Parts: sequence; C-alpha cells; structure tokens
Amino acid sequence: MNKQSKTIPFKKNSLLFAPMEGVTDLGYRLAIMDLFPEWDYYSTDFLRLPTHGTFSNKKVIEHIGQEVLLDKNKLNRTCFQILANPQVDLETNIQSIIDIGITHLDLNLGCPSPKVNRHQGGAYLLSELALLKEMLCRIRKVFPYHFSVKIRVGFKDDSLFDEIVTLINECDVDSLTIHGRTREQLYKGIADWSYTKKAVSSSKIPIICNGDIWSLEDIDRAFKNTNCHSVMLGRGALKTPWIAGLYQEYCQGELINDSYLDQYRKNMIPDYFSVLEEKYLQLNKSHEFILGRFKQFCRYIFEDFDEGSIERDIHSRALKTQSLSLFTELISNL
Repeated sequence: MNKQSKTIPFKKNSLLFAPMEGVTDLGYRLAIMDLFPEWDYYSTDFLRLPTHGTFSNKKVIEHIGQEVLLDKNKLNRTCFQILANPQVDLETNIQSIIDIGITHLDLNLGCPSPKVNRHQGGAYLLSELALLKEMLCRIRKVFPYHFSVKIRVGFKDDSLFDEIVTLINECDVDSLTIHGRTREQLYKGIADWSYTKKAVSSSKIPIICNGDIWSLEDIDRAFKNTNCHSVMLGRGALKTPWIAGLYQEYCQGELINDSYLDQYRKNMIPDYFSVLEEKYLQLNKSHEFILGRFKQFCRYIFEDFDEGSIERDIHSRALKTQSLSLFTELISNL
C-alpha cells in the first residue's frame, strides 16, 4: 500500500462540524452545507461496519450521499467515519469505501455506548492497546489516503492516555481528535483540554480539540490554550450551527454581544428548520421522521432563550405538536 499524501485535508485553525450519531446524516449535512458554508469541514455520522459480512458499494454510497460524491467541493470537505471492532472484515469493507472515491476515513474510538463497547468497539479499544494497534495497522495497510481517529482520553480512566497517543503516532495515523473526557464520564463534568495540549507537545501529527466548545470565546480559548491544529464542535455545533460564520465576524473584531447573538439566533431558526425540512423531504423521509428530528434539535436550538420569553413559549408548543405543518407554522412566527 502506497500512501497518497500526508497533507491534512483542511487548513490550520479550521472549524470542524463533528460526526454525531442520529444527527449528521445526509439530510442534515446537506442542509448545513447549504446554510452555513463557513464550516471548513463536515463529517458523516458513523457507519457501523458489520461484524460478519461486508457492505456493498451501494450501502456506502447511501451513507455519504450520491449528492456529496458528485460534488467535488462537498466531497473534499467531508470525512467518512466508521465504527468497527476487531472481528470486522476491515479490508473488504474499506476497499468499498476506497472504490467510491472517499479520501478521508475516520475511526470512532470514542463511542460510549455499552452495546458498542461490549462488542469491543468505540471507546472500549482504548482499554486494549494490542487490539487497538492491530485495528490501526490493518486500516493503515489498506487505506492510502487521510486516516484519522477520534478518541476520548481513556476508557475507565486516563492512565493509558500517553500510551494511546504514542501508539496512534507510531501506527502512521494522519490526525487525531481528542474529546477531553473518559468513556466513564460520558458527558458529565467539563471536558479537559489539557489532554489536547499534552498531545500537541508529544505528537508529530495534527491534533484537533473537541469537547465543551459552545461559544466564540470557547473556540478562541481552545486554540490559544492548546495550540491545536483545529477545533471540532459537536453539541456546540448542534446548538449554534451558524457559529462558524459568527466566528469569522468575531475574528474580524466585530462587536458580538448577547443581544446580537439572541437576535441572530431568532433570525436564523426559521431558515434552519425550513432548509432541513426541504432536504429531508427530497430524501423521501416521512413527516413523522422529520418531526422527531426537529424536536430532538429543539433541545439545543432554543436553549439560550430566557424562560418565559415568546421564543420559549413557541419552543414548548412546538414540542407538543404531532403535526409537522403545525411545527413549521409555529417556528415561522419567531
């Protein structure tokens, strides 16, 4: 296997939209790409490779999206994430990914799902370094393009963190994203970016900071405090999907106070849900599916509005409706 290039597919100081299960499916990604092109990079939600057998090229194409594959700009800004365990036929499945033209593959080593971990996938591999090394080497041997991994700082604790980072570097992985919590912590407490800073100082590869990056100031602090290559937002991106554009204004010295942010959010919400609905309908998703997703996203999108405000009243009523058309009508009243 000859590696094609070690060049990272996004520039330094990029903002990356994180892979999120049940969120960054094709419809969601297409909407975000159209609405908020200021993001430097996007990612699929993970594709869980089958423990037995392989996926067809058609399955892989459906996951990333034919629309993405046919648009070079979208494809070159999209990471394809997989979830796998040591029993998977990695070689054949990854060949299917190569065959359709994907040039950035990411291995999920952070998923905290008990079911996934019981089957030796996700964050579990951070506790078994021999298995982890085997997986990384197998993928690296087959995949000639940009290969990255996304980790937590450990499984039960952080005692193996230094060894994990060293191993990832030694296995010729091209970049590393670090979420500053262990698997045991789930999303409790505050993500510790000091692990990212530590990895930056000891690594030969680009390190990306992830975890509890919610605001413009958080993005700025993550860059300055860790010296990371780039920053990845997950729940922060789900809460404020237009934050990449706001960050450009912030870096240009624009005055962005709480009042400005509230009005910006209020103005963006109707378009956000409108374009999401359009993309999901184009993909033949049912009204029930779309309404379910919208209620899921509401939890984050409306969080910053004050209790008792008109916006929170609309939020409350939208969560109770059983009709997609009524939901969109309520949102349009913002």
